Amino acid sequence: MIRFDNVFFGYNHQPVLKKLDFSIAAGEFVGLIGPNGAGKSTLLKLINRLIIPTSGHITLRSKALRSYFPRELARLIGYVQQDFSTSFNYTALDIVLMGRFPHQKALAFDSAEDVRIALQAMQITDCHYLKDRDFHSLSGGEKQRVVLASALAQEPQILLLDEPTSALDLKHQIQFYQILLKLKQERNMTILTVTHDINLAAQFCKRIIILKEGVIVADGLTGEIMQQEVLQHTYEIPIRIMSHPANDLPLIFPEFK
Repeated sequence: MIRFDNVFFGYNHQPVLKKLDFSIAAGEFVGLIGPNGAGKSTLLKLINRLIIPTSGHITLRSKALRSYFPRELARLIGYVQQDFSTSFNYTALDIVLMGRFPHQKALAFDSAEDVRIALQAMQITDCHYLKDRDFHSLSGGEKQRVVLASALAQEPQILLLDEPTSALDLKHQIQFYQILLKLKQERNMTILTVTHDINLAAQFCKRIIILKEGVIVADGLTGEIMQQEVLQHTYEIPIRIMSHPANDLPLIFPEFK
């Protein structure tokens, strides 16, 4: 579904991503991890065409990414940014309804169907009770769930998430990833999530891609990738790995001295 062929990207001749060669199939749930400055958020922006590669090619559904019109791309990709803000004080429902824009005709008002889909997205993300609240008045975690609902209202095939649980408490972190897992299972949605919580990634993502200094250092099934040597090389700290008692998936702990 998404393919990178020898992709490079840099700002002002300073390389950020180097020689990226990988593909993500339809319906995959992929975690993108790595230290700060590795280029994770930049990679998501390339897929969403907010920036263009310095060189190389990106294809989406076997078609060059650069050939998609913005509205066409917005029907395929939902993007949840790390820091979403707006200059105007919309209600939470207004924010979610913005996700319907790719499906609306020019200058059209929100239809009853648009409102139905928006409210359904808010039900899925457990923020329906916030629909009449001013977006600026919401907590960080509430805003994050509203922004996810807006992305779901686009009815995308692909969901890109940049640190989606950074503002959520433990309960809502787990609920958030359970929602993502349900979307993958019920809608065959393709999900690529950037996270610094490698334990969440290990528990929910079947595949992990590890970036370091703009280069993919490991890519594969979670159980194969989450190895002590690989993670210690990536994060440059001593690490211990144990198996979760409920499912044998890896649990990662830093070793403190």
